[in-house]
Amino acid sequence: MSELLTITGLTKRFGGLTAVNAVSFSIVRGEVIGLLGPNGSGKTTVLNMISGHLSPTGGTIALGEETISGLAPNRIALKGVARTFQLVRGLPSLTVRENVVASLAFGRRKLWGEEADREALRRLEEVGLAGRAEHSAQDLTYIDQKRMELARALAADPELLLLDEWLAGLNPTELRTGIDLILSLKERGITILLVEHVMDAIRAVCNRCVVMNAGRKIADAPTAQALADPHVVTAYLGDAHA
Repeated sequence: MSELLTITGLTKRFGGLTAVNAVSFSIVRGEVIGLLGPNGSGKTTVLNMISGHLSPTGGTIALGEETISGLAPNRIALKGVARTFQLVRGLPSLTVRENVVASLAFGRRKLWGEEADREALRRLEEVGLAGRAEHSAQDLTYIDQKRMELARALAADPELLLLDEWLAGLNPTELRTGIDLILSLKERGITILLVEHVMDAIRAVCNRCVVMNAGRKIADAPTAQALADPHVVTAYLGDAHA
């Protein structure tokens, strides 16, 4: 199996606070991995270091054979890492199609004009938004904003897709739609690392889970095994339930 992402001894300190403490794990191409843990455990900090929005204090991040830790976000994106954010970061003054075109124009392939428009519509169709391509981005519902952001990330043709609580805030019907969409990406062999608190989604889509608590990795195992680990139960529920 070919490892796409290898994280070794990853550490991030903010002054006297160690937010991520010597975390190591790897992801094989085609895997969908959950990065879990209670609030404040360091999950999003790890995603921010992978995508270049934070520089590590120590350790390394490699994409394939190339070290990417410490590179600027735009350079990491051009090497094949795309992500979504907890808060959707669309361009509200543009249409839905234009939001995706912007990603294509500045992405790995630098598409413009009619070719970019065709590709944008293809990506919007993948996430179920083709019928709203000419709508204003600011008029979208919450789940459709998330779909648009996912289309923007997919337009970058990523080697690795990072999803940061992409399913957060959805009602049960929207959640089922979101899970099915992630499953469709999994079926296409897209490598995904997702930070998520929705356990139904984790069980449905993740091959394996890496679990953190207080900045440290406390479990790395197939999903059912990781979620049943006493250290994980304690981290989420306290000693009485372990």
